[in-house]
Amino acid sequence: GTCVIGLQWGDEAKGKLVDLLAPRFDLVVRYQGGANAGHTVVAGSETYKLHHIPSGILHADVQNLITPGVVINPATMIDEMKGLLARGIDIKRNLRVSERAHLVMPWHMIEDRLINAQKVRGESIGTTNRGIGPCYRDKVGRTHAIRLADLIEPHRDERIATVAQAKRELLLGLGASEEELEIIKPEMVQELAAQWGETLRPMIADTTDYLLDALEDGKQVLFEGAQGALLDIDHGTYPFVTSSNSSGVGVCAGAGVPPRWIQTVIGVCKAYSTRVGGGPFPTELTDDTGSKIRELGREYGTTTGRPRRCGWFDAVAVRYTARLSGVTQLSLMMMDVLSHFDELKICIAYDLDGQRITRLPSSAEDLRRCVPVYETLQGWNSPVDDATHVDDFPPAALAYVKRIE
Repeated sequence: GTCVIGLQWGDEAKGKLVDLLAPRFDLVVRYQGGANAGHTVVAGSETYKLHHIPSGILHADVQNLITPGVVINPATMIDEMKGLLARGIDIKRNLRVSERAHLVMPWHMIEDRLINAQKVRGESIGTTNRGIGPCYRDKVGRTHAIRLADLIEPHRDERIATVAQAKRELLLGLGASEEELEIIKPEMVQELAAQWGETLRPMIADTTDYLLDALEDGKQVLFEGAQGALLDIDHGTYPFVTSSNSSGVGVCAGAGVPPRWIQTVIGVCKAYSTRVGGGPFPTELTDDTGSKIRELGREYGTTTGRPRRCGWFDAVAVRYTARLSGVTQLSLMMMDVLSHFDELKICIAYDLDGQRITRLPSSAEDLRRCVPVYETLQGWNSPVDDATHVDDFPPAALAYVKRIE
């Protein structure tokens, strides 16, 4: 198996890479995260924005799996299915979704909004308000969780009514209004669940069994990461992180595949750094250079449209995530954006309270105090858009790549 892992704070252009690689594989697998992933895929004159469905869906002979580590918003998934169907892509032929995957329910959105209004140390965690954090919370809490399998269980209505009622009481306690909670009346949610079950039934499967069979049969599998490794719940810049293991260490748990099946890990990073939402960002540029990178790189979120914070490449952070994720190859994206600068900087160490360090501090507060130690490199000031081979790069662009390597 081969994994594509983002090594920064997400938005590294993983979708583009997965789409380029997909035709070489038999299966493409999404294994963590939820509809907060935004993968833009261009096929011919068509642009597809995928949030849930794996990027291999545009290739009819590639099987696509969504495994137990993903949390699914059925409404988003069905919308995406309809959008693809309108363009002649019937995903029933090549999509299987794990019956073990947990569902983002309408109450999770309300919960996200209420809880996200409370800042962490005066700063927003930067969630996308899509109910993903609350869904993972319920998954770990176990009492109020709904899984995909529940949609096709005989006791579905009873289970959903019980959870909906418990959630109504909980959200009223958190300050939600009666009007807001109209949409989670038990009978309304039961009706929704029945529609979802009907539409998704053909795709619900035991993906773990399917995947292990495929690997044992010698099939080529591509694992598609969402978000970035610095947002990993256990290993990222906590608490300004996502709700799942988004670094390479999350592949096995999320997909249900033991480590022996993973041979290649492609780490994806931009030739500079970006971050969305709150949290420490040592190389952030709040000046004209930062704005220039944002405009040239069109750094606005696929899912949310939010402007991204921009800065120079942080080699300390990427070295950490590359080692953590077991990266065997690096894919450096968006080199074209840097073609417009006379000089470039790479952060090679941090100064933390007068001490020079080359590791990423585990505390967000410590990372916030880190001052980047930069090395300045010459820019190349000529376009690289037409380069099809590494030798087509200007010498300064090649030197930049080599230095990062």
